[in-house]
Amino acid sequence: MKVMSGLDARFLFSETRSAHMHTIKVAVVDVSARPEALTADLMAPLLSARIERLPVLRRRVLPVPHGLGNPVVIDDPDFDVRRHLAWVTAAPPGGPRELADVVARVTAVPLPRDRPMWELTVVDGLADDQVAFVVKIHHALADGVAAVALLTNTFATDDADPVVEPFRPEPVPSDRALYAATARSAVRALRSLPRLARGSFEGLRAKRAIRRDESTPVMGPFAGPRTPFNVSLTPERTFATTTLPLETLNRTRRPVGASFNDAFLTVCSGGIRRYLQRTDDLPPRSLVASVPVATRTGEPRLAGNHVDNLFLPLHTDIDDPIERLIAIHASTVAARRVRTALGVGLFEHRAGFIPPFVHMATTRTWAASGLADRVRPPLNLIVSCVPGPSRLLELDGGVITAIYSSGPILEGIGLNITAWSYGDELFVSLLGCPASLPDPWLLAEDIDAEMEALARRSPVTEPAA
Repeated sequence: MKVMSGLDARFLFSETRSAHMHTIKVAVVDVSARPEALTADLMAPLLSARIERLPVLRRRVLPVPHGLGNPVVIDDPDFDVRRHLAWVTAAPPGGPRELADVVARVTAVPLPRDRPMWELTVVDGLADDQVAFVVKIHHALADGVAAVALLTNTFATDDADPVVEPFRPEPVPSDRALYAATARSAVRALRSLPRLARGSFEGLRAKRAIRRDESTPVMGPFAGPRTPFNVSLTPERTFATTTLPLETLNRTRRPVGASFNDAFLTVCSGGIRRYLQRTDDLPPRSLVASVPVATRTGEPRLAGNHVDNLFLPLHTDIDDPIERLIAIHASTVAARRVRTALGVGLFEHRAGFIPPFVHMATTRTWAASGLADRVRPPLNLIVSCVPGPSRLLELDGGVITAIYSSGPILEGIGLNITAWSYGDELFVSLLGCPASLPDPWLLAEDIDAEMEALARRSPVTEPAA
């Protein structure tokens, strides 16, 4: 039995009727070389054979009565992989849009909490002998870095030393045991309070100094304008995908000294600029994005959340893509300076001091109030880019041809753009709801158009001798 960290629990307590806090991973597999067809009867044994490499999928989250502490996690004594499997046939002709429709329907349904919080939906009926695996896993269990490690561990060959954790089911603890475990965790947190207070004070003082020195504005919450993305959510979801070439993104960012993530943000920003211009909704001020940043990137981990956020202006007020790339790069450098001054783990540590019942009550009151339709949003959207596997992966005789991922949308922040690199391409997912993103494919088309515009404006560099 292990008590969840404050940050893991925060993702759990942020869930409402219309804000589902799970993430989505979609693997598209070419099964044309398989000697036999993939059937529902084969899936449970195939997954069971790999479950020791996916220990987080066996863990059940148990709440403490009355929300008096963070939940605990145990190896579920009633674990049955068949309770987590579903099979869906996509509508003809089985292309990207039909697959996206299935993903949207899967994403719209919250995960049950009487079992480990994940589901696998197999999608057949796709064109070109392809099958898709749509994995829905609660954000409380794993962030993007952990998800990549899980994927890599799943497909590691035996001689690559995959991480294997034997299944050790535990009895469901009594209420008394739950209270005792969370009480011990609370005592440990209180002991760290002086260090957290000291770090917060020193970090805020350093942050103010950096803001005075920086010529580039440093953004914070509620700095962005209102946009059509910033509304009260509905439970339904909209979903679309696109693919960007890694080589082109790298070629465009190198001459100006920008990072790969800066180039990706530039393409997203330009796509959003085009999208909002369609309906004359482009505000004169720049949109502000939350950009998740990993805080623990050492040895691979297979569970948990260790993330912070940068508040970055996307400079949607700049038309020229190269000028926008330069501006985004400058803003990223400034935001990272502030983050370093505040302390890399400060956001994570602070999350442990918010009582669960307070966080739940605040989140649900905000969702029920409908204020997201009337007040300035805390942020305009979430944009994330995660380095995925660089080599092509195989699955029981099939080759994975595409990997898409998406984090959740939040009340008043109704657009999430998530990208995973895989092979030599960047696979991009767009998630919204009917109120915030009624036709996500229009935004996907605008991102593609901006990618072409950036490539045209980028100088051609000769390879080094």
